[in-house]
Amino acid sequence: MTKFKTLLSALALSGTAVISGQLAADVDPNLREYVRASGVSGNLSSIGSDTLNNLMTLWAEEFNKLYPNVNVQIQGAGSSTAPPALTEGTAMLAPMSRGMRQSEIQEFEARFGYPPTELPVAVDMLAVFVNRDNPVESLSIPQIDAIFSATRRCGYSGDVTRWGQLGLTGAWENRDFALYSRNAVSGTYGFFKDNALCGGDFKSSINEQPGSSSVVQGVTESINGIGYSGIGYQTSGVRALPIAATQGAQAFEPNAENAASGDYPLARYLFIYINKHPNRPLDPLTREFVKMVYSKLGQEVVDRDGFVTLPAVVADRILNELGIE
Repeated sequence: MTKFKTLLSALALSGTAVISGQLAADVDPNLREYVRASGVSGNLSSIGSDTLNNLMTLWAEEFNKLYPNVNVQIQGAGSSTAPPALTEGTAMLAPMSRGMRQSEIQEFEARFGYPPTELPVAVDMLAVFVNRDNPVESLSIPQIDAIFSATRRCGYSGDVTRWGQLGLTGAWENRDFALYSRNAVSGTYGFFKDNALCGGDFKSSINEQPGSSSVVQGVTESINGIGYSGIGYQTSGVRALPIAATQGAQAFEPNAENAASGDYPLARYLFIYINKHPNRPLDPLTREFVKMVYSKLGQEVVDRDGFVTLPAVVADRILNELGIE
């Protein structure tokens, strides 16, 4: 069972439940309608993931339409900035494109006496992009590892340094790679390292970028380029490749159905972490923002931004656990 399917099981869902009736990319009609509350005002701060930056901004815009007296501030430098911001109280919302590490949870718990609350808010597909003029059809995880890593822990037979080693011929045969990567502060960097490099080390030749959009821009501008970021950052200048979990296995497109079923090997949840005392209700600002995220309105924003939405059964369970009616 993949990590993604395990995570679905942890939410008391099977892959079938997620995609039954309609694909997860559509907005579940059973999601709750958001109803505006009274007396909500103040400052709402978010610090964390670059991958979630666009989504947080779009949610903030919808929230401001409902609550014009709320000032929402968003910083999206990378997932590693989220845990300290939540722990130090400089952010009320801590979006992350990976789960918190045990050390990050322990630091929060040492300060507050209870762990942070993890909220899965959308499903993302980490895509491997090539230039739109690149004819390569698909890649396997072992091939991706051999392209990007110095350690090849995923088991590919040798180092891959030229496109010809992947079956490309003619002018492509002797072209080397221009490797574009996120930087180490990024949750996307960590997820790719763990799941596409099998925990191995990146090659020293990677071009580290401060944001997902700059990764895609680099691949767009380089005919030899290859890089990775969330699928929501795809542009007309790049192609997202189908990926196979193992060498010789079927490659799957990064789309909603394959993400929800667990067949696409680089699917992941995106999270927002919050500070919720186990015996106290959430403050009104955080409560209403979270309630909006899990409403039909909030998940329509998820769909509009190119991510995979959550089904109502997941949203309802999370809201119930938070004591939000």
